[in-house]
Amino acid sequence: MKKQLAFIGSMFLICASMAQIHKMPAYPLVTHNPYFSIWSFSDEVQKSTTKHWTGYDQGLIAFAKVDGVQYQILGDMQLPSTPIAAVGEGDPVNCLYTFEKPAASWQQEQFETTNWKTGKLPFGKGWDNDFATAWDTKEIWVRRTFNYDGANIDYLLAKLRYDEDVEVYLNGNKIYSCANCYVTSVKTYPLEEAIKKYLHKGENTIAMHCLNTQGYAWLDAGLYAQKKSTNIQLAKQEDLTVTATKTSYRMLCGPVNVTIDFLSPLLANNLDILSRPLSYISFTSSATDHKKHDVQILFGVSVSVAKDRSSQIETTTAGTFKNIKYLKTGVTDQKILAKPGDDVRIDWGYAYLSTANATATLLNRSSSDLLQEIAGVSEITKVADNYLTVRLHQNIGATATVSDRVMLSYDEIKSVQYFGANLDPWWKKKYITMEHLISAAATDYSSVASLCSAFDKKLYNSAVKSGGTSYAALCVMAYRQSLAAHNTIRGPQDQLLFPQKENFSNGSIWTVDVTYPSAPLALLYNPDLLKGMVAPLIEYSETGKWTKPFPAHDLGTYPLANGQTYPADMPVEEAGNMILLTAGICRAENDISFAKPHWNVLSEWVNFLVNDGLDPVNQLCTDDFAGHLSRNANLSIKAIVGIGAYAQMASKMGMPAVAAKYSAIAKDYATRWLSLAAVGDHYALTFDKGNTWSQKYNLVWDKLLDLQLFSDKVYQKEIAYYLTIQNKYGLPLDSRKTYTKSDWVIWTASMAANQKDFTTLLQPIYLFATETPTRVPLSDWHETLTGKQVGFQARSVVGGYFMKLLLDHWKQK
Repeated sequence: MKKQLAFIGSMFLICASMAQIHKMPAYPLVTHNPYFSIWSFSDEVQKSTTKHWTGYDQGLIAFAKVDGVQYQILGDMQLPSTPIAAVGEGDPVNCLYTFEKPAASWQQEQFETTNWKTGKLPFGKGWDNDFATAWDTKEIWVRRTFNYDGANIDYLLAKLRYDEDVEVYLNGNKIYSCANCYVTSVKTYPLEEAIKKYLHKGENTIAMHCLNTQGYAWLDAGLYAQKKSTNIQLAKQEDLTVTATKTSYRMLCGPVNVTIDFLSPLLANNLDILSRPLSYISFTSSATDHKKHDVQILFGVSVSVAKDRSSQIETTTAGTFKNIKYLKTGVTDQKILAKPGDDVRIDWGYAYLSTANATATLLNRSSSDLLQEIAGVSEITKVADNYLTVRLHQNIGATATVSDRVMLSYDEIKSVQYFGANLDPWWKKKYITMEHLISAAATDYSSVASLCSAFDKKLYNSAVKSGGTSYAALCVMAYRQSLAAHNTIRGPQDQLLFPQKENFSNGSIWTVDVTYPSAPLALLYNPDLLKGMVAPLIEYSETGKWTKPFPAHDLGTYPLANGQTYPADMPVEEAGNMILLTAGICRAENDISFAKPHWNVLSEWVNFLVNDGLDPVNQLCTDDFAGHLSRNANLSIKAIVGIGAYAQMASKMGMPAVAAKYSAIAKDYATRWLSLAAVGDHYALTFDKGNTWSQKYNLVWDKLLDLQLFSDKVYQKEIAYYLTIQNKYGLPLDSRKTYTKSDWVIWTASMAANQKDFTTLLQPIYLFATETPTRVPLSDWHETLTGKQVGFQARSVVGGYFMKLLLDHWKQK
């Protein structure tokens, strides 16, 4: 019987190591840092254009020509679009508008507009100031008319630019809306087939409403028609598998299978490989009919990967280095580190497409040239950016497989500005040029691929053991996204810096309360990464550049780290975070040396928590989207465990009197917290109590650091209550709204005393990740009733999903 159980156990582990994941909101293809991050936003990679994490097209394309028949296996070459009602950018468009809220039927075709003003699209404030009509109020309503000749439309597209919340109507029917979001240049949105019926011959009306809560403002909208090609056969996607470092597709092209592997070797425990901004893209062909076939692979990458806007002019050159052939592209007007912001892409430095395949052909080709070859579209002018292309010849035998590989990499030249100094990426410490890096990466491929395979299996199996298959799937989904929201930087003293960008939040760099939820991944795999997040923020205070008695919120707006730019402070939040993160590093390394040189500033921060943390005044916390809150019970917990963590570090530093003093304070505060927050069968959102509740996710650090400030009864009471109030797609953040933060839910679930309760709280998050209708890189802020994204995407905070794995790992240690 024991042998039988052992066999079953070993088979489970074998299956677990193979059973990675097949469904995500979006799929990472080439992911390295906030600027070099390309994703597929659909389940079938051959049916949509690949995009930067912000949602802007950065096209990767591939076609397999099998015995003369062309198959589309990756991306979507966009055919030309023609305006039905052009956007105002470049050629302003007449319209009517009002800043006063109109009657309820304002979006209908027949509506009285006597009191509306005449203006021109686009409307704006700030940004590039290239608007036609100024808009400086909170809301605007706009109507424009256009004539449509009734011509047949294959695909209907909306082209929009808005800041912030927008809703767009066609003849009274809503065709697009977005809340808690904005775009910084005109973006194309394919519309559903059913929307075409709203369009009719003759005069039509587009109506728009836009809300701007703060800062810059913009509104522009148009409709476009796009033809479809009948000359391209779509390959059938037979399989899709994602592991921590690789995304693989198996595409059926008639009698041939072509497997495409995207390997972005983000090995957190190997800084040399992690820091290389280079992905391997492999194409492996095999026959399904046991016959010989001629296969030609054409792979291309749009030069938009090196642009913020398609209108920018690029320069492309070809070159060789040792056995490497490459194409290199970048904008002609190189303005390094000149464009900070959130929804922006890099427009300095150079993208490289390279290969060590001696028979491969690399060419810089126009989009129109490619369309003429692939789609049979003729007599068209340039319709989009050029492509860097490589053609690979694969003559496969009856039973053999043939594999070829290309590399896609990016040289930022300079990665961030750090208090006035423009800093190099970390990889330049070892490699003189990108050409040297590419050559080394080509030579290292087999060993790198082997390391990645071993890492992927270990991560998945460890997560299965810790939390089950759904938990393991979430860790896989989170891994590359979290690391790729960071960049590895060579600091002024040759130290590792690891800033993150606060993606689709406000674009901040080195944000304390983004580092806090991201930390478990780094603490688990490489504490040096967390040091590279924490140390610069400590030094910001130590140098006197930041003079308040609590830490800064951030160090600037990515990629410029010259001092806080966020307009508000989070006093208790950031003080607690920084002490806990420091204690986490010391616990991970079993060494107090990181804290020692910073003890003075840590002491200042802990005293702030002692004075202001138990019963916080009205202030923001990390959940700033929910607004200011006073007497916040969960924020109070952060202060208490922060004080306890400081006491723990003091003890390890050989300061028993200091340790005893702050330990006593933490224990006293924890006791007082129980009476302040208790409301029967749970603990309240605030000490004002009432019929409120909230996730007490900060409690997890009491367990993680083994502070023992709160008894098991506290955890049990909260978990039991949470189990009664969660929705289909998760436990809400608190009693005010039905939305949640998935990183916090997993922290909360990790406090459960048994696997059953953990799984019950976790499973709705897995359900969200696999069922959400919002197809973007994993959002950490979603609605628990619908599974829709509320805001945020592609953020590093999903590194917090590793909290359960970290807890279990530290228990074993």
